[in-house]
Amino acid sequence: QVQLVESGGGLVQAGGSLRLSCAASGSTFGLNGMGWYRQAPGKQREMVANIFRDGIATYADSVKGRFTISRDNADNTVYLIMNSLKPEDTAVYYCYGDAKLYAGGPYKDYWGRGTQVTVSS
Repeated sequence: QVQLVESGGGLVQAGGSLRLSCAASGSTFGLNGMGWYRQAPGKQREMVANIFRDGIATYADSVKGRFTISRDNADNTVYLIMNSLKPEDTAVYYCYGDAKLYAGGPYKDYWGRGTQVTVSS
């Protein structure tokens, strides 16, 4: 009941920047946490950044000081601003959100289809 669509991926040189966007639609009134995961070929999916509705954010140690997550609750969009990109940041980046779809019910996780980020050396 929540749809997430990522955009903004691409190819950049090391040291460059990208901004990823994730637009949520559907039952967005129930969204709480939103964030970004990434997965490189042959690697497990890992958490990159998470942000709650009140703006409190957490980051993986590998991206602290380089990436910034933000969200616009008015248009149900979460962003990931990636600066000082490194080749090891190359991965498919997935947007996620968790939402309680009815009063008293459990939270359910939702995932976008992913957007490719490639950083050349």
